[in-house]
Amino acid sequence: MKAFLRRYRAQLRWLAGLAAFFAVYFPLRTCRGAMNWLCSRVILPLEQALGRLCSVTSVSVAEVLILSGIFAAMFYLAWQVRCLVSRPQKGRRAVRMALTVLCAVLSIYAGFCLLWGVFYGADSFQDKSGLTARGGTVAELTALTERFAREVSAAGDQVQRDENSCFAVPRSAIFADAMTAYDGVVEEFDCLKKPNAAPKAFVSSRGMSYLDFSGFYFPFTGEANLNDESPACYLPANICHELAHQQGIATEQECNFVGILAAITAESPAYQYSGYLMGYVHLANALYRAAPETWQTLRDSLPDTVRADLRQNSAYWARFDGLVNTAATKVYDGFLKSNGLTDGVQNYGTVVDLLLAYFDGK
Repeated sequence: MKAFLRRYRAQLRWLAGLAAFFAVYFPLRTCRGAMNWLCSRVILPLEQALGRLCSVTSVSVAEVLILSGIFAAMFYLAWQVRCLVSRPQKGRRAVRMALTVLCAVLSIYAGFCLLWGVFYGADSFQDKSGLTARGGTVAELTALTERFAREVSAAGDQVQRDENSCFAVPRSAIFADAMTAYDGVVEEFDCLKKPNAAPKAFVSSRGMSYLDFSGFYFPFTGEANLNDESPACYLPANICHELAHQQGIATEQECNFVGILAAITAESPAYQYSGYLMGYVHLANALYRAAPETWQTLRDSLPDTVRADLRQNSAYWARFDGLVNTAATKVYDGFLKSNGLTDGVQNYGTVVDLLLAYFDGK
């Protein structure tokens, strides 16, 4: 045992440090006051500073780090396998490699817990805004879905389209309007701020599509990263969604709601259309489960332009169904559940309840 401890001393010390971190983190994350202080005074200011620092370049620093990490991991594993095959003391090398990989994986997980997991234990958008998600009747859901269907139909006539009647606003123009997208919503909710740093297009967007990602926030750099290959009709709303994460809003359903509201209150017609389209889809999916015949009637009432965008989006994402995005969903589901969201990715549907609560009486 002494020889084992001496031989792998560096890795075991690192693992002991990680164990100490998790021993403090998991009990402390249930302490709302401590999480609020940590998020507002330390983590969020740090990430915003990182975001401003990374904004000096239009290149996603997150993408550079992720790709560099992947190539470094591949090189390390290939080198270690070569050493296992060609050199003596295979058992010791295998143990060292396993411990090193374990240290790396747990370190990355600890980093995400510290820079992002803490926000799940702090006050949510609902806590800060006073708006509480609530269920509604089928009649209320139908009325709000009809409202969004009317709005998206009208907004769809105000945006540029191609020869196939699909949304064709240039992506460069969409990104250019991102920093003013929150101008409307911040006037209503004091807990929201204007964007801290501009969102960035991910060059390796095809990889994001295989993972079923339309965008993601990277807490290690404070950057909002967007899939620049998926249909552009959802890009403005997705930008607003990721910018909500940039403000420390952790849960996906709250970011969906804030993203939709920011987009429909923006001055840009492209953002308004995208927000209403995303809102309609969430509401229509809920209506389909509650009243499929009503859903079909509303669906048939949409103009050809809106239906063309919906078809294009469905066709695009259908190309990437498979084991990769299923595995990615399970990994993210596990991360959410490890940070106290017992519903995991199923937690996303609450956006409908937030929309019902917000538009009640409006």
